Amino acid sequence: MTDRSFIDTNVLVYAEASDAPDKQQAALALLKQLYETGTGVLSTQVLQEYCNVAIKKLKLPVAHIRAQLDMYEQFEVVQITPAIIRAGLDLNQTRSVGFYDALIIASAQTAGCNVLFSEDLNTGEVIAGVHLLNPFVLKA
Repeated sequence: MTDRSFIDTNVLVYAEASDAPDKQQAALALLKQLYETGTGVLSTQVLQEYCNVAIKKLKLPVAHIRAQLDMYEQFEVVQITPAIIRAGLDLNQTRSVGFYDALIIASAQTAGCNVLFSEDLNTGEVIAGVHLLNPFVLKA
């Protein structure tokens, strides 16, 4: 089975961040690789968070955000369910992970991902069988 990788919101946000060209390049390269190999996974939570940041912080045109959503729909998208929320609550309580980060980890675990690409978590740590990696500190 091919390794599957979960993509956190910050990867999508940095793909738009022309003010952080190194992170933007890393995010775009990662997204391209995961798309081409068919191994990238997102969740409805990630897409919602991306839209919120794109509207409020990045002030991107809605037409651009819609086009990005069309592209991101080509990845597998995990629907957040009550079972994932329960798993997130458990991780929040047992691993001292913030609730929304715990939902991301629970989504990655549910989708069978062995890697979670995120800037927000402790790179190198393994939680619920998911390896946390910061794609912005990895060397090419």
